[in-house]
Amino acid sequence: METYTWLRAFADSWHLLFMFCFFIGVFIYILRPGSSKVHDETANSIFRNDDRPEGGDAAPRTGRHQDPKEAR
Repeated sequence: METYTWLRAFADSWHLLFMFCFFIGVFIYILRPGSSKVHDETANSIFRNDDRPEGGDAAPRTGRHQDPKEAR
């Protein structure tokens, strides 16, 4: 049996089964009970060190687009 034919047969059967089981395993791991706390913490980690909202005491706008005008 040639190498290509053997690898093709392996990929069509066992590797496909392995990848499907791996996908299902990851899906079950993500949806396991108690993981919502971890997911919420991960989703909000970029805001962990923020003390105040961004636009609170920002400098006044200067330059060409200082006062946006209404389109007519």
